[in-house]
Amino acid sequence: MSSKPTVPFLPLNIAVLTVSDTRDESTDTSGAHLVEALKKSGHVLTDKKIVIDDIYQMRAVVSNWIASTNIQVVLITGGTGFTKRDSTPEAMLPMFDKVVDGFGELFRHVSYQEIGTSTIQSRAVAGLANETIIFCMPGSTGACKTAWGIIESQLDSSHRPCNFVGQLKSATTNCSTS
Repeated sequence: MSSKPTVPFLPLNIAVLTVSDTRDESTDTSGAHLVEALKKSGHVLTDKKIVIDDIYQMRAVVSNWIASTNIQVVLITGGTGFTKRDSTPEAMLPMFDKVVDGFGELFRHVSYQEIGTSTIQSRAVAGLANETIIFCMPGSTGACKTAWGIIESQLDSSHRPCNFVGQLKSATTNCSTS
């Protein structure tokens, strides 16, 4: 029986966006957690911003990131609930070339074990845009921990049977189940 070749870990360039009308760098615990987690996993923080919950400000920042040649992943925390100001899914969904339906489904499944039926109010979404993967998760630090538990392995080029790395710009690994 032949063994499959080992694929080396490839650090990805990741940008973090916090969507909030009230947080700043000193109170952004969710964004700080994502930065710490991605660095601990061996990835590179390329940029970090905080914007108010405004569709056009979010799109402007993320459009620049997905148009860049070096950002492969965008992590967005906040704006995924049902309050009047929550508009992250509305801002991001039209930008996606493909929606990653499984992220929101799995996030809510895992989250159900933590917060019960309140998870139905989570509108966590993900998608690919210009060979950049974008994950939109709720703004609580707990939700970001839950989301990172799902996302981390999909950003690891050595994860099998597949991962997103081969779908991203400047990536050389392909997702293959063979």
